Amino acid sequence: MDTQEELERIEIELLLEGLYRMYGYDFRNYAFSSVRRRIWHRVHSERLETITALAERMLHDRSCMERLLADMTIHVTEMFRDPEAFRSFREHVVPMLKTYPFIRVWHAGCSTGEEVYSMAILLHEEGLLEKTRIYATDTNADVLDQAKKGLFPLERMQLYTRNYMEAGGTQSFSHYYTARYDSVIFHSFLKSNIVFGQHNLVTDGSFNEFNVIFCRNVMIYFNKSLQDHVHGLLYDSLSTFGILALGTKESINFTRHADKYEELDTTNRLYRKIR
Repeated sequence: MDTQEELERIEIELLLEGLYRMYGYDFRNYAFSSVRRRIWHRVHSERLETITALAERMLHDRSCMERLLADMTIHVTEMFRDPEAFRSFREHVVPMLKTYPFIRVWHAGCSTGEEVYSMAILLHEEGLLEKTRIYATDTNADVLDQAKKGLFPLERMQLYTRNYMEAGGTQSFSHYYTARYDSVIFHSFLKSNIVFGQHNLVTDGSFNEFNVIFCRNVMIYFNKSLQDHVHGLLYDSLSTFGILALGTKESINFTRHADKYEELDTTNRLYRKIR
């Protein structure tokens, strides 16, 4: 590593340390290349020259911190994303859930809520929503506010409808929302059993015992150490025979909990905790 690269790394580490100590947001164990790219984007957007200058502004200007936080917490999501995973959930998991008197589901890193509403629709169609409590959490309060509204752009409905049908949907997708100008709002019954709240996978602990945990496409941004930490948190939060759903690029392989799960669907990353 040459001197310039070493200097850049020190600046980034100092900025992340300041962000954590001043505001409580911990990105110190996120994948370095991803963090570096997002920080430089904010440097240029603020019309600054150096990462140190960004750190100084961030520490003295909360609005700058909030802009940086928005860059750091990338939210790429859609309803019924990876439709085959939801179809697999219907096939492999729903029959088990139908034997439970009450179901607790955690969507960790729920972003703007598309995945949460997708699950509410699926559970409704399977006759399970009334006996389910869904906990939808994210570290970012702004995206949680968006999720609570259940308001999404009308232009996305064509894609979401296609995903829904490929995921095994049994109704007309438009049955679940009302169009208003260039947006749609999902019907309130879908969120009647959803609890939205802030939770940081990096710094916060387990807060309940769940039958199902969705943590999809969240850990791809973490380094190995942080991935291990979060896997431990998810394991501790699952009931025995609980279901863990990961993203298609994520896995429990090579984690210290790998032998404590059985694979329900290797391709779609569905696992059941067996001990």
